Amino acid sequence: NFYNEYFISNELQCSVCLDVFTDPVSTPCGHNFCKSCLNQCWSNSQECKCPICNETFSKRPDLKINTALRNSLRKSSKHERPLELFCRDDQMYVYVFCTDGDHKTHNTVHLEEDNIQQMMQDRVRKIQDIKHSAELRKKSTERKKAASVELFSDLIRSIERCQAELLEMMEEKQKTAEKQDEELIQELQQEITELKMRNTELEHLLHTEDHLHLLQIDPSLRSPPHTRNWPEISMNTDVNVETLRRALTQLQETLDEKLSQTDRVLFRRMQQYAVDVTLDPDTAHPNLILSDDGKQVRHGDIKQKLPNNPERFDHYPGVLGKEGFSSGRFYFEVQVKEKIEWDLGVARESINRKGREGTDQNTTSLWILDLKPQKVGVFVDYEEGLVSLYDVESRSHICSFTGQFFTEKLSPLISSPDIYIE
Repeated sequence: NFYNEYFISNELQCSVCLDVFTDPVSTPCGHNFCKSCLNQCWSNSQECKCPICNETFSKRPDLKINTALRNSLRKSSKHERPLELFCRDDQMYVYVFCTDGDHKTHNTVHLEEDNIQQMMQDRVRKIQDIKHSAELRKKSTERKKAASVELFSDLIRSIERCQAELLEMMEEKQKTAEKQDEELIQELQQEITELKMRNTELEHLLHTEDHLHLLQIDPSLRSPPHTRNWPEISMNTDVNVETLRRALTQLQETLDEKLSQTDRVLFRRMQQYAVDVTLDPDTAHPNLILSDDGKQVRHGDIKQKLPNNPERFDHYPGVLGKEGFSSGRFYFEVQVKEKIEWDLGVARESINRKGREGTDQNTTSLWILDLKPQKVGVFVDYEEGLVSLYDVESRSHICSFTGQFFTEKLSPLISSPDIYIE
């Protein structure tokens, strides 16, 4: 019995922390460690090697939980049977018979009950976190909306004031022009009257036979009448508002520039959350060929013979990024060059990799974005439920998907011939 207990104790003990395994993982050489212990060892060393046998691995192994060993941890070293209770006093799993001995007076709870309660508590906390984030987001949005309304209200008032001043100025110019027209008409009518009188006098002289009277006529009748040179006077049929028109055009250009600057500022902020994305070959459709560094993908004519693992797309010609994100913000860029047909977005971890479901654009597990820029930036705010796309070259916003509710890990999704990850 002592040997069995000693053997079981050592088999379930991490050689790094000398404690019972937590999230046990296995190295390629067959030794077991706590996942966090092994990651810490490798993070503090330039080489990835086994802490027990010192075997060196050329590439850092992808550590996965040893489910068999994890299940063994739930066996009692005394009873060799599945553990059914959790002792809250000693913070350890025990077999139901143990409550008759060492844990008789302790506060114990059935594992299933405890697990359910823990799951419920975790979800209640998650709901509280979501509600808190939603409240903060709502307040922030309200502040931004109020500031935007105030800004545009001021702008609208300014434009309305300019419009009123313009209309008033045009009305004044119209009145001035009408007054000038009346004065010119009166002057013309006066000249017409004078010309008629002159014409009458000349007609009278033309028929007179009194030569003495002809010699005594007014000298003014012998010279041309003094009238204005009317052909030189032009009539202005349009009110001149060119100065104001130029000012309004300049205002419009200024507004466009300010909006463009806003896009550029937002774009620079997005780039602060840039992450390094590497394509995951285990998820790639057999027709997709990835580069060795996982930064490029192209569509091959021949379907490769690859294992049909659960992660791989078998119908939709897509590939996911290795990196997954379950919180915070992240941004990555994709070079599509002159390609006119491609898909780009993010996918939830639960997306169906098999069959046609992966191409269903109505599914809540996938967005497919058909765009045409040469380089696209993708920004995701997990808590905000936001996915935005930017044209990197013009530094302009393309579109956004808002109001999403993320609870799963998100991964970059790409499907197109000849795409390059920046």
